Amino acid sequence: MPVYTVHAPLAASREAVAATDKFEFVRDGFHFWAFVAGLIWLAWHRLWLALLGYIVLSIVAEVALSMLSAGAGTRIAVMLLFALLMGFEAASLQRWTLSRRKWHQLDIVVADDEETAERRFFDRWTAQRSLINDPSAIDRGAPPPTRNIPGQPFSRPPSAAHSDIIGLFPQPGASR
Repeated sequence: MPVYTVHAPLAASREAVAATDKFEFVRDGFHFWAFVAGLIWLAWHRLWLALLGYIVLSIVAEVALSMLSAGAGTRIAVMLLFALLMGFEAASLQRWTLSRRKWHQLDIVVADDEETAERRFFDRWTAQRSLINDPSAIDRGAPPPTRNIPGQPFSRPPSAAHSDIIGLFPQPGASR
């Protein structure tokens, strides 16, 4: 099952984080179109430095192979290896470009496709944001305070009923 990383622009204000339409989902794994048409794929995704590096690396490899007077089969094999490397590392190039643009990674999502990944991420995102920002969400796990201060609505302490049994166990120290 594919793994997606979720990236957001570095937020200087709360409005930037609230603009969830700017979030990027990058699928990890092999990218077929980056393997088949690496130059076009890099330009389509606006990975300009990676595109420049790919062009420079291809030219240097061609010059080195021609200086070594390598045959056509060797040249094809080397370019095929470059294309395979491009297919496998395309997601890493996307994440690198996003980090250079001062984006940060928010989460990792496992899903079958990008739409399901978005749904899973935003389900978690909204649940987490509502818990953090909800002023009425108070930890009510502890018993209420038992002080009896006039003018404040505190509860009275529980009565000391020694003969009452709650549950299946009697009072400690009682006879069996």
